[in-house]
Amino acid sequence: MSKIKLEIAVFSVEAALAAIEAGADRIEFCENPLEGGTTPSFGSLSTLISLTSKPVFPIIRPRGGDFLYTKNEFKVMRSDVLMAKKLDYPGIVIGLLNQDGSIDVERTKRLVDLASPMEVSFHRAFDRCIDPFKALEDIIATGCKRILTSGQVPNAADAQPLLKKLIEQAGDRIIIMPGSGVRSNNIKEIIQSTGAKEIHSSARKMQASQMHYFKSSMQEELLSTGIDFDEIRKMLEQL
Repeated sequence: MSKIKLEIAVFSVEAALAAIEAGADRIEFCENPLEGGTTPSFGSLSTLISLTSKPVFPIIRPRGGDFLYTKNEFKVMRSDVLMAKKLDYPGIVIGLLNQDGSIDVERTKRLVDLASPMEVSFHRAFDRCIDPFKALEDIIATGCKRILTSGQVPNAADAQPLLKKLIEQAGDRIIIMPGSGVRSNNIKEIIQSTGAKEIHSSARKMQASQMHYFKSSMQEELLSTGIDFDEIRKMLEQL
């Protein structure tokens, strides 16, 4: 049986390096966790690529919110794809939808073609699509190599039957990578019940605030973006 790959989502250069040190097989690199993850800055991208040889896939997402992008936002995405390509990243993560809840096949394929030879993953915009089985076929047609999905619910552990069906439909054509709510106490069950070959987690932990005079909920959310080194190790043990 081949090794199950563990991808860790991070929101800073330091978190990426910590996750790599803990044993992550691949990194999804984002910034702005309060927005659900947006494209890292050029400074972050150029710094991280110089510090590791592990596979790191930056997310290409110009803003938080929905996945319906204007012409100008799409231009930004194209420029960011070219930036990641010029910096020699091995892959990127994207996700584009149409207003009717279908996959934006035409523009997704344009980004995949532009990114080549980088690998392209389609992120959890998939979980907002109206028909996951048709969306799977549409994403395969664009040339993406994997889909990150929680099974269209907040926690992947609650969508194991759907994830299993998607993995069976995908076959060897594309990787279905369960993610969201994946921890050491459920990772083995998710893999065994779905047949997943790759799995995704953020492995976040709370960190003590250095700003004792500022205890708002926003600050607490910001502090939850640290990487739990031990949790990654525990997940790898389960694998």
